[in-house]
Amino acid sequence: MKAIVPQDLLNSINGPLMWEHLVEFSKWRKESGIDEELKSLAYIQAQMNSYGFKTDLILHDAYISLPQKARIVTPDGEHRCITHSFSQSSPAEGITAGLVDVGSGSAAEFAGKDVRGKIVIVDGVAGAVVSQRATEAGALGQLHVSPHEHTHEMCISPVWGSPTEQTVGNLPQTVVVSTPLENGTAIRAKLAENPDYQVTLHADVDTRWRKTPILVADLPSATGDDEEPFVFFTGHHDTWYYGVMDNGGANATMMEVGRVAAERRDLWQRGLRIVFWSGHSQGRYSGSTWYAEEHWEELEKRALVHVNVDSTGGKGNIIVTDTTAAAELRALAVESIWDQAQQEFSNRRMARAGDQSFWGIGVSAIYGNMSEQPAGADANASAAVFGGGNRKGAGTGWWWHTPDDLLDKMDEEILVRDTKIYFHTVWRLLADKVLPLDWAEHGRYLSEELNAIQAGIVGKFDMSVLIERANRLTEIATAFNARLATLSDEAGYARANAALIGVSRQLVILDYSEADRFEQDAAIMTPIYPSLRPLRDMAQVEAGTDAFKFLTVGASRARNRVAWGLKQAIEILEQASAELDCKQN
Repeated sequence: MKAIVPQDLLNSINGPLMWEHLVEFSKWRKESGIDEELKSLAYIQAQMNSYGFKTDLILHDAYISLPQKARIVTPDGEHRCITHSFSQSSPAEGITAGLVDVGSGSAAEFAGKDVRGKIVIVDGVAGAVVSQRATEAGALGQLHVSPHEHTHEMCISPVWGSPTEQTVGNLPQTVVVSTPLENGTAIRAKLAENPDYQVTLHADVDTRWRKTPILVADLPSATGDDEEPFVFFTGHHDTWYYGVMDNGGANATMMEVGRVAAERRDLWQRGLRIVFWSGHSQGRYSGSTWYAEEHWEELEKRALVHVNVDSTGGKGNIIVTDTTAAAELRALAVESIWDQAQQEFSNRRMARAGDQSFWGIGVSAIYGNMSEQPAGADANASAAVFGGGNRKGAGTGWWWHTPDDLLDKMDEEILVRDTKIYFHTVWRLLADKVLPLDWAEHGRYLSEELNAIQAGIVGKFDMSVLIERANRLTEIATAFNARLATLSDEAGYARANAALIGVSRQLVILDYSEADRFEQDAAIMTPIYPSLRPLRDMAQVEAGTDAFKFLTVGASRARNRVAWGLKQAIEILEQASAELDCKQN
């Protein structure tokens, strides 16, 4: 039932061929919607066609923001800087105001400081959370200070995908620039000498609707057709500048996994759909969001697991342990990473990033960014984006989101290793008789979270139905997993897969979304089962107060939402188990 990953296929992953792809990618700038992006995609399309895939190049409208020129003018001279995707453009004369230092830009740093009509000076790369905080506080502009001499292009929109008529007002309302550490240190020194020190920010940002491309490459199994379920393997193609690592390396990985896997299509149990997105870097995942909306019913019916790939093959990126996977796919990540890299997966949760636009549909996901620099003393801006905590990795290299992301930042041996991890994962998803989705592990993961929440609100709110159902999910899924090992016929495999995907459609949205199935949450990190937020917040609020009673309303709705999803998932597994037992008897 569990497929053996063919060693001859792993051995045929071709480093020199992938390097040829990188050389081609190094010729083209690939910002979303520009002409050169299409020329690069034409190369990929020709290659995928030659591997036997049926391809479709789609052009669609997306709201794209391309940063242009920027500068900082002070009484002491000009400083180099960049502006950001979805920053406001300044008027021709710039914006001039006093500075308020808000440190890291946390809520605590903003508290008690009047930033209305001022320019806030902030540590770290620009991002959606600080941008939103500054907008809500009435700031006029933001001056971000990079942790080192490089500045990193960023998209600062908190709106996931192209805005709707309801979310367009949530876009940033300030002028935002970033400057190297040396410049920021000098400006802060002047501010310390003179609290009335003023600066002028100039920023030009081209934000408008553009036609952007998506390349879809489809290949059914040897016995399949255009309606069979498929493994969904995706990565963005648009880049900052030439983006040879981010995301040329990933595109080379996608092409090579597709090429090699197609050689033994006779062993596939389902089809493979490989998609190259635009709108990731300058549209806040506008391409994948549009695709989810335009193909919602097809994806709900046919998409099995979403494998995402980003920034493979970077020089010095030897750490893969800190990539991410949904709880139900942890075992697959553990196996793939150990077998191909001899590293232990750290069980990191999927992040609200990286074209994960399909959680509302209920599609489980694995991976995003794969390989990173080892953690050390040197500042690495991308590590701030990928998350902190007890991690062995520290981002993808100082060249991330800079003009220096060029061919010389790539390592063929690391690219081959990363690609083997992806091949191992995709092959198991393609060739296993029963999909490697472990809902017992999901149940254990949820139970741990529920017990942690319960410990903080003992006597305040009744969570017993959630804890009982999470435990029941673990119990029935554990038995179901054992039952799968006894299957030996195609009908049994099909029934088991239908049940596993049925559970996915119930639980993935609960684990990763607060919105309903047809909306997108904001582009901001979320906790496990984010709709349980009111229950978590109760721990900090005194019972009986108005604030607590408001939380109780939200908590009751959250409890119902999660309890109902768990009930549906349990019933799916119970019914499938009964049918499989009946068939055997």
